[in-house]
Amino acid sequence: MEDLIKALQIFLKYGNPRNPCHCGHDYLYVDIDASLVSDEDKEELDKLGFFPDTEYDNEGFGSFRYGSC
Repeated sequence: MEDLIKALQIFLKYGNPRNPCHCGHDYLYVDIDASLVSDEDKEELDKLGFFPDTEYDNEGFGSFRYGSC
């Protein structure tokens, strides 16, 4: 739980969208534009289980670590 909270705090630095996440098939997607995130924060997010996801138009972040809703 602590790692997920750390990741969400990093994402919050780059925006506060009304509907920031969606999930399915054991995949959590966070709608924060990866191009805005610093390399340092991307490295930390990688350690926390999140990676840039280019499947969607806005290129957010995804993780298989935290399950799905």
